[in-house]
Amino acid sequence: MSIPRLIDKYGREHHYLRISVTDRCNLRCIYCMPEEGMEFEPSDKILTFEEIVEVVRVVAGMGIRKIRLTGGEPLVRKNLEQLVAMIACTPGIEDISLTTNGMFLAPKAKALKEAGLTRVNISMDSLHPDRFKLITRGGDVRKVLNSIDACVKAGLCPIKLNVVLMRGLNDDEIADFIRLTLDRDIHVRFIEYMPIGHHDAGWKNLYMPLARVKEVCAEQQWDYEPEAAVQGNGPSENYRLDGALGSFGLIHPVSEHFCQTCNRLRLTADGYIKPCLAWTEQFHVRRVVGDDEAMRQLFLDALGTKPENHEMSHFLKNDVTISHAPTARRMSQIGG
Repeated sequence: MSIPRLIDKYGREHHYLRISVTDRCNLRCIYCMPEEGMEFEPSDKILTFEEIVEVVRVVAGMGIRKIRLTGGEPLVRKNLEQLVAMIACTPGIEDISLTTNGMFLAPKAKALKEAGLTRVNISMDSLHPDRFKLITRGGDVRKVLNSIDACVKAGLCPIKLNVVLMRGLNDDEIADFIRLTLDRDIHVRFIEYMPIGHHDAGWKNLYMPLARVKEVCAEQQWDYEPEAAVQGNGPSENYRLDGALGSFGLIHPVSEHFCQTCNRLRLTADGYIKPCLAWTEQFHVRRVVGDDEAMRQLFLDALGTKPENHEMSHFLKNDVTISHAPTARRMSQIGG
């Protein structure tokens, strides 16, 4: 029997699966979760490691090659290195990465690398302790900096720092973040604030297009050149300052969407396939674990609903003529 590939009706071939291992998080970042937190799923509603690996095994046969573990905060899930090792043994999987807030990463970096983790993305929206604590509602930037050092020591490279740019909150730190790339092999990625689960006035007030990053480079009189994609960079538009060891990138899903090259699917912690981050469509995969053919069909059904464009820019224009219903899940409930 010929196993179908994960190709949607627009010809986009999908080889990347983002897996949320938990909806829980130790922080309450303002763009990800409300201050009061969320009503978390009970533990029996969360996919087990064995169920996750079964999903990975099936979709690896359909062309998935890259796995990213997300949350919530994935490192609040106990023994995550065991899941990494299980996935690393799956035929066809070539790359396993982790997106984390870095608070618990330092003591785990070596074990994760030994289990088969390839690299890490660390969310870090400010370099100033007080501001970092404000944005994350309680985080300690020193722990994140320690985690960066631990990852370098463990060989978890390339290290990418994800910076959600927000008007009036951290947009004055653009130059400071780019300076980090001068003498360290660090790859800073500025990300536009996305209206996932909310597109209210608060989001619009904080939203800033990433054209501002290039304006800052001009103000600093920095020369930079386009850079070939760093491993796993996906939709990032990458640049390197003259003589820098690292690079900086722009991910602008709102002002300049990259949907035409989207190659990713998402698996939520409670067992749903989401073909598009922004829209409400989701398919319950947990109920078909153990039935390979039914799971393959469910993934194909999910791809059949994937839109050509997530249309996030419409929210900036107060344009209600969107083709799909936007998701009510917050970013922490999807996995980014």
